[in-house]
Amino acid sequence: MRHRPIALDPADVQVKIRGGFRPADVRHAQETVAHLARLAHEPVLGARVKLGTAPEFGAGRRTAEAVLDVQGRLVWARASAASARGAVQLLGDRLRTRLLESTRDWENRRGRHHGQHPAGQASGERQVVRLLAAARAVPDEAVVDMEELAYDFLLFTEDATGQDSVVYRTGDGYRLTQLVPQADLPAPTCAAISVSPLPPPRLTVEEAIERLELTGFAFVFFADADTGTGRLVYRRADGDYGLFSTVHDG
Repeated sequence: MRHRPIALDPADVQVKIRGGFRPADVRHAQETVAHLARLAHEPVLGARVKLGTAPEFGAGRRTAEAVLDVQGRLVWARASAASARGAVQLLGDRLRTRLLESTRDWENRRGRHHGQHPAGQASGERQVVRLLAAARAVPDEAVVDMEELAYDFLLFTEDATGQDSVVYRTGDGYRLTQLVPQADLPAPTCAAISVSPLPPPRLTVEEAIERLELTGFAFVFFADADTGTGRLVYRRADGDYGLFSTVHDG
């Protein structure tokens, strides 16, 4: 049974701003995200919004980005437009779609966990559950997001280079691995982050899962054999495999 929607107070939506934005634009973003949080399949534990400029899309272009923590699962959307209000409105449309897709995915998996299996699938066969990676961020921000969500690793798109990347905990801090390692990244400001000089292997999903099982690693970060985009596979607590992928949509 789906939970009863819980209202999220707009004031609880955290906002980070890069560039000049009117207070009305900030309130509009908070209210939009808080309203859409009612569509989540489980309680929303936190919501963050980033408002910024996007010179790569043209002078004066504005971006709006949102990340919702839906009971530990990230739901992310990003949009750009000629005005702040337009970017927030487009963000709302995309976030609505992502939340509805997430709900359908959750309900389908919930049905399987209650004994329903797709035709031809033997009971107990492991599934690959597809998930959306975290928002575009600098490594410091990714580490903060990872800690807030109590994760051991986090797949994201590095903001300065546009590289699909993963941060994860080590014995003495954190480590960053990128699809195409960059030696000239800005120095981290709030976390001890070392950078791996090695690129991840290029694998199919099946090969990545096989490597996960053979090595016993917590996760396997890899370049998709067909598309070359960054992906991460790990073993979920329910026994299935989680497959995180990055999404590039301007």
